[in-house]
Amino acid sequence: MKFKTNTSPFFSSNSNVSTVMLQVILALIPGTLVMIYSYGWGVLINIILAIIFAVALEAIALFARKRPILPFIGDLSAVVTAWLLALSVPPLLPWWILFVGIFFAIIIAKHLYGGLGYNPFNPAMIGFAVLIVSFPFELSQWIEAGKLGSTLPGFIESLQTTLGITPPPDWDAITMATPLDAVKTGLRAGATSYAEIAQQKDFSNALNSWIYISLAFAMGGLWMLYKKIIHWQIPTSILVTLGLFSGLMYLYSPESYGSPILHIFSGATILGAFFIATDPVSASTTPLGKIIYGASIGFFIYIIRVWGNYPDSIAFAVLIMNMAVPMIDYYTQPRVYGHGKKPSHKKGVNK
Repeated sequence: MKFKTNTSPFFSSNSNVSTVMLQVILALIPGTLVMIYSYGWGVLINIILAIIFAVALEAIALFARKRPILPFIGDLSAVVTAWLLALSVPPLLPWWILFVGIFFAIIIAKHLYGGLGYNPFNPAMIGFAVLIVSFPFELSQWIEAGKLGSTLPGFIESLQTTLGITPPPDWDAITMATPLDAVKTGLRAGATSYAEIAQQKDFSNALNSWIYISLAFAMGGLWMLYKKIIHWQIPTSILVTLGLFSGLMYLYSPESYGSPILHIFSGATILGAFFIATDPVSASTTPLGKIIYGASIGFFIYIIRVWGNYPDSIAFAVLIMNMAVPMIDYYTQPRVYGHGKKPSHKKGVNK
């Protein structure tokens, strides 16, 4: 008698690249909406322009490589890269600077390495690193946090500014630094302590806005954990390590070092922990390796923020650890199921 025999895998998953990327986009929406409410329509305009640039460059690269265009564009990976980069830059950034960042993210960091799955570095962070190094002034021009529809520029005004048609009135009056930027600039300008900087009204408003933004992104990140799109090791180790170092230094000298609340809930810490560092291609893949990878990112975030030149150091911390991923994965491979430790063979002992 002949029996039907099925071969492995016996359990199949309905997940594919486009499904995973779509769920990442859905998880980004709560934080994106809070950013739009706090910083205006420029956030949405950046996202739309970045997606247009990314999809167009992706199609050009695929055509040049003689690859099918529609299947690869449909996986939504370029959209996620563009969305993350757009959230990392100021709302009213000139369009051509955003294009430069997307070009490096899609063409240089992704397709020159062979496309999705072959890139050793996070494409969005490569794009951001190029921009922050090349255009430090423009990347520091965040508008003052306000409320959509009242104190912020309107959609048409924001679009005209981004496209370079007409600058908004009183440009200097509505721009300000982010909390991390304000701390770095204040200390360099002669402020005696973090407390002195924190007493400024604009600083408090900006910090409160970023706290709400971070909590919204955390909601999306927890949803991805629930859906098993990402694993807990990387975001947890990043936040624990950053909180531990910032807490110890704050206890040592509150006047000279910012509190854990400042470091965790301002800037791109939460966005980086849940959405950037967890990139499945450029991040570590072993359970122990993910913890080492995430903890090292948290360590470098704090080191660069406090003693480096860049107030928000997510991109550089992630890129540094991207280089270390092959070594981390090599030395943290889990034991094969059913295999014990190799027996030790001493010289002169007959087995």
